[in-house]
This record gives sequence, structure tokens and C-alpha cells, in this order.
Amino acid sequence: MMGAIVLLHRWLGIAFCLLFAMWFATGIVMHFIPFPSLTEAERFAGLAPVGGAQVTMSAQDAVVASGITDARRVRLIRRSDGPVYIVSGPSRIRAVRALDGADAPVMSSDVALAIAREHARRRGLDVTGAAILARADYDQWSVPNGFDRHRPLFRVALGDAAGTEVYVSSRTGEVVLDTTRSERGWNWAGSVLHWIYPTVLRSNWALWDGVVWTLSLLALIAALLGAVIGLARLRLRGRQLSSPYRGWHALHHVIGLVATAFVLTWIFSGWLSMDHGRLFSRGELTPAEAGVIDVSPAWTTAASLDRTPVSSAAREVEWFVFNGKLHRRERVGLDKQVLIGPDGGESDFLSAPEVENLVRRVVAGCGATSILPDDDAYPAQSIVARAPVYRSRCGDLWFDIDGADGRVLQRLDASRRAYRWVYSALHTLDFPVLLAHPRLRDVLIVGLCVLGLVFSITGIVIGWRRLRSTFAA
Repeated sequence: MMGAIVLLHRWLGIAFCLLFAMWFATGIVMHFIPFPSLTEAERFAGLAPVGGAQVTMSAQDAVVASGITDARRVRLIRRSDGPVYIVSGPSRIRAVRALDGADAPVMSSDVALAIAREHARRRGLDVTGAAILARADYDQWSVPNGFDRHRPLFRVALGDAAGTEVYVSSRTGEVVLDTTRSERGWNWAGSVLHWIYPTVLRSNWALWDGVVWTLSLLALIAALLGAVIGLARLRLRGRQLSSPYRGWHALHHVIGLVATAFVLTWIFSGWLSMDHGRLFSRGELTPAEAGVIDVSPAWTTAASLDRTPVSSAAREVEWFVFNGKLHRRERVGLDKQVLIGPDGGESDFLSAPEVENLVRRVVAGCGATSILPDDDAYPAQSIVARAPVYRSRCGDLWFDIDGADGRVLQRLDASRRAYRWVYSALHTLDFPVLLAHPRLRDVLIVGLCVLGLVFSITGIVIGWRRLRSTFAA
């Protein structure tokens, strides 16, 4: 049995030693440089004021014009070519002009360039050299599934010193992504390698999911077999534990034993990052829950909300349903909004009783709704900087709801809460105690990844020597 374990570990190790080294090295980069995205602060800074824009249609008219019969949300924004409503349903999104209800996708490169320039100017970026680079469904930085509703995307290079590129949705005309030269460079050495994220593979989600899940599982098996061998080959000489190996094999054995707990938990949690519902729940609403929470509102009631004029400071207006009733919110600042309720009253955010009433319609046995503290072990963040996130505990099932726009941010059952620890905590060390001491967390992550990298390098040397001797013979 031990002979079979040794043989399997040897050849799996040879096959995966480079992959192990890559994962540890790129993990350090990823800790400091995230995958490119458009932050909410950047998105909001690029929005033009909608107050005072020439709008002749109502939100109800926009829904009718869009043809989306199950519309859940409507937003009003102001593009460089005029104000548009963006109507969203469960599977469709469509932009219509606020003047006449005509379709408002972005088909022209000139329009996309104008939108990108205005967005960038509002953010204080240099746009003198802006130019369209491409119109495509996928490139290296737009492969995540969250952009599916917006494809194809126009990629615009601003020509500034930072090498900024912005992506404009052809469906809505919104800027949905930006990258800089530095971000792109570091991510080639970080996320792209770590996630095995080349465009040709990642653009096919099912294929990418299967490939990375399988590779991660085989790597985990190789590490487990190595741990078994490493423990079995320990020798007790007097009062000291020692290795029977010499040279690189001894170094691989000793470092492997020191790093066993970290390597196993890190590879295991990395494999779980590809779980996607295989072992743990996805945290998604059930059809019954969605039937109460994500209902299509009676859009005829939007007229009563629109008796209140839109603030001149508003940069975005959104109509959404919460607890079966239509609400309107105006974004007037990154951390400020005005919420108009179904009775016409104004407030900043949804209240705890409103959230509690909704959740109790979804499931029985709910306790009092509370505001999530910043240091909660299961964190969730509102789209508006200072808005509360409400948590309703209904027995073993928890709902976290954004007080700004009523979205369910998290559905946490026992399985999903366990996943938070066995994946996120083990893989990124985001334990609350370490989050409270970020420098210590940085040192631990870098130090452990360096240890794993050195361990992997010893495996590479041993594997290369084995291959050379095998083929030389």
C-alpha cells in the first residue's frame, strides 16, 4: 500500500509541482492587487446629474416601452446622448430613451467614445487621447459572468499616463469596468495565473469550472498523499525526530512537515472556491422565497411617487419594489440618498420594521431584525457607504438585506455559514481577529505563501531530477 502511495504522490507531484509554485507565488500578488473592477465610488463619480434633464416619460411608460413584463427595477441615468431609463428583469435588461421610449442600446463607436469621455472627465481623468480599441464579447478583463447582460462591450483607451481603459455596455450605455496599466500588469502575474483565467478558457464558464475544479482536486490528493508519506517516514532518534532523506529530499520532507497544515488547508480551501453548489449551498433564494421578495410591482403606482420632483443633486434615480410596494430612491452622494416610500414620505433608508415585515412573510420564526456591525463574522456591505445592512435570523436561516435598495445581500443557512469558514477564512485568513490587525494578516499571508513556494521549489527540483534520470535510463 505504501509503495502505491509513494508512486502516486511522486508522479502527481511531478505533474503539479509547477502549479503549486504558481499558486503560492500568485497568491501573494492577489492579496495586494485585486482583479480589475469599477468600484461604486468610481461609478458614482462618473454619473451626470439627472435633475433638470429633459424627461417626458414616466418609469411606468419606460417599463411598457421596454417590453419587459416582469421588470423588477428601473433606473434613470443621464448619458452623453441624453437621459435613459434602464429597465431590469430577472433575465433581461434594456435601455429606453426618457424622451420617447425608443430603444437606447449603444451601437455606434462614436456614442460609446462620447460616453466614456464624459464619464472619465467627471472623474478628473485625462481624455485628450481617448480612442475606441475594440467592441467584443470577451477580453481578459471582462470575462466574469457579471458582464453577460452588457455584452458586447466597447473598450476605450483614455490615453492618459496611467493607461486607463474603460468598458461601455452596448446594452445600457453605462461604464461597467475600468482597468489601468498597473492593474493589468500585476493581474497577469496574479489573478490570471492563479485562477487559470485565460480568456479562451474562462469565456466558457462550464469548461473553466470543470477544468479548474479537477486540477484543484488532483492537487489536493497529491498534497494529502505527501502528508501521509511525510508522517510515515519520520524517524525517532533518541529524543529527536529526523528525516531518513538527504539533500533536496530531506529539505522537501522537513519543509513539507512544517507547512503541512497550511498547505493542506490552503489547497483544500482553494478547491472549495470552485464548489459552486457541489458540496455547499450557493446562498441563493429558493423559488418560494423569491416569489415573495423578487416580485414585479404594480408599475401604475409609480405615478404617486413621481409627484415629488427629482432633486437637482440626484445623479441616479431608481424605482424598486420592497415588501410588495414600489419605492423610489435618489442617489445624491456616494454615502447619501433620498428614499421616497409608497406613502410619499421621505427617509434616508429602509427601516428595520419594514425589513422585518418582509422577512416574516418569507419564513416563520424570525427574531427581531438587527443592524449588521462592521466587524461581523459574516460581513456584508451596502451599495451606499453609510447605509445599514439588516440581518433577520429565522431559526437556522439568516437574511442580510441592504437598507439602501432592499436587495438581499446574503442568504445564510448552516451550509453557507460553514462555507464562509472552510473556504474564505482558510484561504484568505479573513478571521475577524486578523481583520482587526491587517498588518499582521499581511505578514502571515506573505510568510505562509513564501513557505509554500519554497516547498514547491524543492518539489520542482526533485521532480526534474526524477524525470531526467528516468528518461536518461
